[in-house]
Amino acid sequence: MKANGKEIEVREGTTLHEFLVSSGYDTSRVAVELNGSVSPRRTYKNVVLNDTDSMEIVSFVGGG
Repeated sequence: MKANGKEIEVREGTTLHEFLVSSGYDTSRVAVELNGSVSPRRTYKNVVLNDTDSMEIVSFVGGG
């Protein structure tokens, strides 16, 4: 699959939530576009990733 333009491998059955946490993302501070659609945060634990997926992850950063 692709994440932010880079080819990566994910273990079969990995959920979006598992991927984000294992990659160091704070799931409360990211937005995810998966295959051209924004994934609602409440679905992260139910979305199973596969080899053909394409994902963009945007982290929110506080500041002034």
